[in-house]
Amino acid sequence: MAKKLWGGRFSKRILREVLSFTSSIGIDKRLAIYDCVGSIAHAKMLGKTGILKPKESAKLVRGLNSILNSLKKGTFKIDKGFEDIHSNIQFALEKKAGKVADKLHTARSRNDQVANDTRMYCKDRIGALVKSLGGLQKAILGAAKKYFGFTIPGYTHLEHAQPVLFSHILLAYLEMLERDKKRLCDSRKRMDVLVLGSGALSGTTLPIDRNYVKKLLDFKEVSKNSIDAVSDRDFVVELLGVLSIMSMHLSRISEDLILYGTKEFGFIEIDERYCTGSSLMPQKKNPDVLELIRGRTSQIYGGLISVLGMLKGLPLSYNRDMQLDKEPLFNSIEIVNGELALLAGLFRSMRVNRREANAIFEDESIFATDIAEYLVKKGISFRQAHEITGKLVRYCEKKKENISELSLKQLKKFSKLFEKDIFRNLNAAASIKLKKSIGSTKPAFVKKEIKKWKEKLTA
Repeated sequence: MAKKLWGGRFSKRILREVLSFTSSIGIDKRLAIYDCVGSIAHAKMLGKTGILKPKESAKLVRGLNSILNSLKKGTFKIDKGFEDIHSNIQFALEKKAGKVADKLHTARSRNDQVANDTRMYCKDRIGALVKSLGGLQKAILGAAKKYFGFTIPGYTHLEHAQPVLFSHILLAYLEMLERDKKRLCDSRKRMDVLVLGSGALSGTTLPIDRNYVKKLLDFKEVSKNSIDAVSDRDFVVELLGVLSIMSMHLSRISEDLILYGTKEFGFIEIDERYCTGSSLMPQKKNPDVLELIRGRTSQIYGGLISVLGMLKGLPLSYNRDMQLDKEPLFNSIEIVNGELALLAGLFRSMRVNRREANAIFEDESIFATDIAEYLVKKGISFRQAHEITGKLVRYCEKKKENISELSLKQLKKFSKLFEKDIFRNLNAAASIKLKKSIGSTKPAFVKKEIKKWKEKLTA
């Protein structure tokens, strides 16, 4: 059984089943590099302040750097006999530096050590997530440029609504993801606080220099309250909240692509490298990647709820329950980051089917709003125009005729304001070009937005 960082007060050895139950090394091993980096800064500070002799500090730093290098190379042995990765590294340091390793824990508790490691991990992972988000945005923008001019029906209530540029839909995804990116960056500001030096909960009587450690570890601020510092997990909750919103966005995007790729819609073709087949039905090409992105959203939600539930009844300051924040945090970050990369590849390889989209526009009821606004421009209220157009659509449905198949004389029975120019508006190209409002699907506006996004994403 591996040594512990504590034990002087105990006369009996911990039961193996208790060690197994309380051990977190299988999960918090992801913090190993951050633990070494934090310990190096702590050791340097102990030497700078004279708490340790310069030779002692230097010996600790050399030993820790050796462990850090082995961690980066993947050669460091994770020993599951230890209760956590911090103990594992501490006793690995003993083998390299000798008894001076016992002095590393001076003016430090695992309470502030673990909290600080987790903040460093989160800051680093946010950087990776922002980069992955940017990669997905570039892939989506590439599709928006490639398929500019491709028009499909827009939907409300999953019913045909109005024609829109496919690029306009893709740019909507960019807006969603950009908000996610901003939320990530905003959450990083609040976690950019050094908590190392808070001790178990009340600080230390030793003359440590927290501002020096702050600079070494590239934190923006030093925590102001030692009790809050060791018990705060708001930054974990906030990051999980951001990831939950992001997962919701990825799920909605996936659902759109799943629908658009079905035989019933047929607007896009998903590259078969992102699909699987059926063990029974030879013809199947299933969008499993998109379905799993949609499905795993519930896992991200579950991670947020589990941490909120764990924290809700905890008294100040540190409690062992807080160990349970790591698994949902690590898993959620890894799941989302992997999904971003997969979706980027899927968008780059996606193809569109113009024939299927054009076939839907043969039902001219999709231009009903354009007809109503045509009448508004002739001087009547929108409510009147809405009623006239609704009656016209109902008539055509009953007669199984398109609006363009009616004569001008027939149209005038619904409103004397109809003229020959109405027939020019009964196609998708005209519908989107008629738009005037900023942010609409008007091709000129969409083209400008594509240019803006290109400048933004390459800045």
